[in-house]
Amino acid sequence: GPSVTMNSDSHVLMKENIKMMTDMIVLCATLALSLFFWVLSLIISTYSGTLQPVSPWRWLFSILVPLVLTIRALKRGSLNYSGALGALLVGFVLTMANYSFFSSLLAFFITSSKLTRWGGAQKKKIDAEYKEGGQRNWIQVFCNGGVPTELALLYMIEVGPGEIPIDFSKQYSASWMCLSLLGALACCTGDTWASEVGPVLSQSQPRLITTWKEVPAGTNGGVTPVGLVASLLGGLVVGAAYYVTQLLLVGDLNLADPQWPIIVYGGVAGLLGSMLDSFLGAHMQYSGFDASIGKVVSYESATTRRICGKPILDNNAVNLFSSVIIALVLPGLAWGMWPR
Repeated sequence: GPSVTMNSDSHVLMKENIKMMTDMIVLCATLALSLFFWVLSLIISTYSGTLQPVSPWRWLFSILVPLVLTIRALKRGSLNYSGALGALLVGFVLTMANYSFFSSLLAFFITSSKLTRWGGAQKKKIDAEYKEGGQRNWIQVFCNGGVPTELALLYMIEVGPGEIPIDFSKQYSASWMCLSLLGALACCTGDTWASEVGPVLSQSQPRLITTWKEVPAGTNGGVTPVGLVASLLGGLVVGAAYYVTQLLLVGDLNLADPQWPIIVYGGVAGLLGSMLDSFLGAHMQYSGFDASIGKVVSYESATTRRICGKPILDNNAVNLFSSVIIALVLPGLAWGMWPR
């Protein structure tokens, strides 16, 4: 009867909730540990006199601005409650560390939210899991914002909160962290732009990045020229946001290495991140065409014909991995090519 199905439903829900809670606890513990180390390092450096204490205005700005933005996003449906809490933490840590981090995070967040809403009717036809307004939950927030948050904490332990010019000769490890963080954000932005703009504007059928064969729209690992251009532009926008903040807030820029390559770096991270994301998606995510609904899906069933990939990772995990790889690899390339 209906009561039996109700029971099994609530059982599944409870299982999902428990899994979500444990994931939450692990993530929060990681971040709490990092925050603890950061506060500890602040206290030690204040006592040993190597660091000026953080101004109360910075604390205030870092709490209030993300709070206002998150509440707005919650009202507009860009985030759900758990996503809003996650975004608040990410926003606080990044803003506290460096206002350039904040502005590039803001560029990512605003453009992604706007683009997710755009062309919804078109995306519904393609994507079996499309949500109105793209309500992001905490898992998505952490897969996009977790790597930058860890890097921002490391940055604060290394040089303390504040803005610095990117200059490998003077601030080697801190410049490296800044570029890692920017790379991770640009990678997520490029990927989001590609997947939100591609399906709406692309005239051509997407091709699988591994075999270059044509695949149906919505296939993990499918790329279009429009999508690739979009990911480059998305990365450039994040890089530009970082660069403008540098110009406005960093003193003595004339003594440092030139800062304009930040914009180029953002674009490259956006494009490479998006391609890496597609490459991982083509291998590690299952894509099949479900004839019963006429859409590409990520599950196997009687009516589904396999296109590519193995069911190893989901979308969020692929996002996380590609941003980790970009954050690790790209600053090294930048260091080698940066004009002195």
